[in-house]
Amino acid sequence: MFSKSKINEPGAKADGTSPTASTEASSAPAVPPRASEYKASAPKAKPPASILSADLHVTGNMKTTGDIQVEGTVEGDIRAHLLTIGETATIKGEVIADDVVVNGRIVGRVRGLKVRLTSTARVEGDIIHKTIAIESGAHFEGSVQRQDDPLNTKGASKVPTGASKSE
Repeated sequence: MFSKSKINEPGAKADGTSPTASTEASSAPAVPPRASEYKASAPKAKPPASILSADLHVTGNMKTTGDIQVEGTVEGDIRAHLLTIGETATIKGEVIADDVVVNGRIVGRVRGLKVRLTSTARVEGDIIHKTIAIESGAHFEGSVQRQDDPLNTKGASKVPTGASKSE
């Protein structure tokens, strides 16, 4: 009975001293390919979003090909893949991202392929988008313009500059 319980314990399988070691050894070659497959796919895994906490105040521009979640205050432009503006966040500057989710406040122009203003969003500035969603309760003051390529900033001077309040 004692030896049977050791065989069933997860640790007993790893040391290879159990009577079933020969059957485990035959199944052992199946484990390394799974582990190597996991390790091979790990670099392809998307890194977590960079988070700017609520007590952080940043002055300056930020640019990344990754994701950013802002909970604090940023005075400057932000460019990212996915940008999430938290409820406590305030951005004073232009926001450019493939995907923009606004829960907090932005004073400045917003450019995004997909722009979403949640019910807690406060935006003062123009929005240039490919697709947009505005939830009931969101506050928005500015113009909305649909473009096939809203991330292209070359035509930015042609857009009304009601959002150039970032001082």
